[in-house]
Amino acid sequence: MPDGQRDAPDPHAISDVAALRAIYKAPLDGAIKKVMAALDRHCRAYIARSPFCVLATSDTKGNLDASPRGGPPGFLKIKDERTLMLPDWPGNNRLDGLENVIANPHVGLLLFVPGMNEMLRINGRARVTTDPGLMPLFLTDGKLPISIVMIEIDQVYLHCARALQRSALWDVSRQINRTTDFPTMGQMLADQIAGYDGAATDRMIEANKDELY
Repeated sequence: MPDGQRDAPDPHAISDVAALRAIYKAPLDGAIKKVMAALDRHCRAYIARSPFCVLATSDTKGNLDASPRGGPPGFLKIKDERTLMLPDWPGNNRLDGLENVIANPHVGLLLFVPGMNEMLRINGRARVTTDPGLMPLFLTDGKLPISIVMIEIDQVYLHCARALQRSALWDVSRQINRTTDFPTMGQMLADQIAGYDGAATDRMIEANKDELY
């Protein structure tokens, strides 16, 4: 829509919790009671096998960010039953999520294990640290992360499988052909940014594709 133009108010918008609850069934007993305040053996085993998570953050004005994070299984380390450690490696240096953590420590974390449809959800409070006693725990290819996001757990629980079952996320037959079905990153940026050298970006991505740390 044109800049500044907004849709007309939605007459069907739900504006209070009672009205929202009225159109849904009551949650099952297990969905309420499964929330824990610390990691048990199943949560620990899930974290040890997870190579990917999404870190959700917000600034003090409610502006949100969801940042993908990944590494070999076990890249997220457990300090104790109430504390997780997430390394921050070189990326695009926007630092949206890290700046949010400094402004507002409340975070959400969603973990995945390839081939497993259940997810692990964690809500807590975070801080960014460069503690020299912790950084060596993440030594990879002779390199250390730039910082570590320390997450103090308030809630942790397993999330049901339906979203990934509906999406068939792990079904290899549904993967697109990346070379023919979608433009390169450089090509897309060139379409989005006037005068942008997309070819140079694609060359840089190809040259650096193995430099992950």
